[in-house]
Amino acid sequence: MRIGVLTGGGDVPGLNPAIKAIVNRAVEDGNQVLGIRRGWLGLVQVNPDDPIDSQDWVIPLDKEVVRRVDRTGGTFLHTSRTNPGRTKTAEIPDFLADGYDKTQALHDLTPHVLRVIDFLGIDCLIPIGGDDTLSYGERLSQEGIRVIAIPKTMDNDVFGTDYCIGFSTAVTRSVDFIHALRTSTGSHERIAVVELFGRNSGETSLIAAYLAGVDRALVSEVPFDVEKLARLIMDDKRTNASHYAMLTVSEGAHPAEGEVMETGQADAYGHRKLGGIGKYVGDKLKELTKQNIIYQQVGYLMRSGEPDSLDLMVAANFAHVALDLVERGESGRLVCLQRGVYSDVPIATLSQGKKRLNIDELYDVANYRPRVRHVLGMPMFLT
Repeated sequence: MRIGVLTGGGDVPGLNPAIKAIVNRAVEDGNQVLGIRRGWLGLVQVNPDDPIDSQDWVIPLDKEVVRRVDRTGGTFLHTSRTNPGRTKTAEIPDFLADGYDKTQALHDLTPHVLRVIDFLGIDCLIPIGGDDTLSYGERLSQEGIRVIAIPKTMDNDVFGTDYCIGFSTAVTRSVDFIHALRTSTGSHERIAVVELFGRNSGETSLIAAYLAGVDRALVSEVPFDVEKLARLIMDDKRTNASHYAMLTVSEGAHPAEGEVMETGQADAYGHRKLGGIGKYVGDKLKELTKQNIIYQQVGYLMRSGEPDSLDLMVAANFAHVALDLVERGESGRLVCLQRGVYSDVPIATLSQGKKRLNIDELYDVANYRPRVRHVLGMPMFLT
């Protein structure tokens, strides 16, 4: 059997260990593994009529190739946010260009992708990604391709699983940076505003705030009143013996009278770049409180570097679940963790809902802070 593996969307720590575990297990079981470079873009760029040119987009994987990759973060296969079902005219490979109407804004290259999968001799495809990347895996499953999907995203917002590869490391990094920033914030008796990744799910921000013990936390799911926030954070600063206060802001947070801050053109999945809400909050707090502000956008550092032990474990175990499903002849499945147990669900589960914070159980809406109390019976990651 020949298994194809790819990574798409934002990189996270844990991707390389997952790929290594897939390769080692598959090779030991007598199967082949083909790595597809740059996510779905690799399948778009392969030209079945020019096999030599296609070598830049695929790579045979064996134990020697992956021997040391698990020691670093990111993905050695590289990644992209390509959606073959919504490809812009300018992004169509030259060898395909004549087959598409250039007056149309978007094109569905799925027929070409299906031809490439057949050309490469891939019997089963394992995409590792977030809900965007895996949504196209669901499309291929509907087209008859054997797909076993593995969820990864530091946002931990893939519907159908309690946990995604990369989440633990992102929270760990965030807590470390928040605590490190306390020294400068306290020394200068300031208010620190820390902006964290998370898109439209505030889970990463809330859990990091909860574990780091910050004073206030703004999450994507709850609009905020900046004047009320200013009063609360000043109370925090006054009652702190070291005369400082800490605030985290999820990049998808927004004021009650405003919109989420987005910039640039939408990507192939319809998403524009988020960011800047932390600076907005910092500027408004400085204006309202007359205090000096430290604004720190943690950003990509949350998902950089090597994975922590939990992401190492989940990455390897998700790989083994995926290979179990492959060997059983399954198709159209999403590997998952549910209430602490490794399992799998139909890949169609991805599109059946949106994963967001349990505000009622985990967040104090009136005071803009984590409020975690009744955890008995809840899953390990409180989602």
